[in-house]
Amino acid sequence: MEKIESLKGKKIAIIGLGASQIDYVIGVQNSKTWDEVWCINSAFSVFDCDRVFMLDPVSRFLDTEDAGNQTEVMRRVLPDCKVPIYTCGLDPRVPALVEYPLAEVVSEARCAYLNNTVAYAIAFGIWNQVGHMDLFGMDFSYRHNLHFAEAGRACVEFWVCKAMEKEISIGVSPRSSMLDQNVAVDERLYGYHRLDDPLIAMPDEDGQWLICPKSELARNVQKYNLKTIEMPSAPEPYKG
Repeated sequence: MEKIESLKGKKIAIIGLGASQIDYVIGVQNSKTWDEVWCINSAFSVFDCDRVFMLDPVSRFLDTEDAGNQTEVMRRVLPDCKVPIYTCGLDPRVPALVEYPLAEVVSEARCAYLNNTVAYAIAFGIWNQVGHMDLFGMDFSYRHNLHFAEAGRACVEFWVCKAMEKEISIGVSPRSSMLDQNVAVDERLYGYHRLDDPLIAMPDEDGQWLICPKSELARNVQKYNLKTIEMPSAPEPYKG
């Protein structure tokens, strides 16, 4: 497969299946836009998108009950999907399937650490030299349930770091545990968070990082035009 030249430098939203996908919805409601939207597995049954990443063979959804709650909806939407579905093998029952460019991605990245579908999507973005990726619905663990965690966070964060090394900017939903986005900013630097005046690391508009005591944060936000991240508010519930 050849690289997709039209993706170079583009702004991409990737939507997973976690609860923080609500932040994509809130973003759209507040006029945020992306050049392309990519969905993970059954997320494309809900969101309009340009590409789908489903690295399991389609037989997992069509021929077995192994996919759990995704099984029924995937059986309904897969055959009629109109956008490319990147996967590990073709099946005539789903014409939209496209073989993922595994050899090309792994060869260029010099790495084959790919243990979940989100990682494949990010690696695809790196390979195609996109300019920015916003990640929604990739939660893995939850602060209110310390005894539950989904596999794959380390692999996804690994590919996020590889993207950053390629100067691809990354945004993560503030509700997500990825990169500790759902952790208070004054608790993210281990050890320093125990100081009477904890240290905080914040990026400015040029992507440069400033480290300062919490007591000086407000002054530095204004002085250096820092990117402060606030938890988005959920839309008001429909009351009829």
